[in-house]
Amino acid sequence: MKAPNIQAQIADRIARSQDQVFMRQDFKDLAKYNQIGRSLRQLVAKGQIIKIGYGLYAKAGISPLSNRIVPLRGLRDLAIEALKKLNVEVVPSSYDRAYNEGRTTQIPTGRVIGVKERIARKIGYDGKYVTFEYIS
Repeated sequence: MKAPNIQAQIADRIARSQDQVFMRQDFKDLAKYNQIGRSLRQLVAKGQIIKIGYGLYAKAGISPLSNRIVPLRGLRDLAIEALKKLNVEVVPSSYDRAYNEGRTTQIPTGRVIGVKERIARKIGYDGKYVTFEYIS
């Protein structure tokens, strides 16, 4: 019996995982860097995953509303999970704190994420990105 190809192994690992966000490094035990990249691009083309940033991918499905391929979780949840994988400490943003402390009734959109260190990475998809607020 022929061993499953790298793309099938990656797809299987993604399907079995509890995580929603994956990095290229998560699959480095399966193949070389370029092979993993090629397999991930093919999975994106098939609609099994969606690229949300440089080297970051999320589980995807077809939206019942728009019939387009979208991540299975919200952008804020995906960004927070990605930042944790990148070892970046996430804290409440100034908008979250103001709302939680009752200083405003404006509900935060969730697109602003407080971080403890500066970050120059873009996380998002389809033209929608989260922004990072540096909180010392």
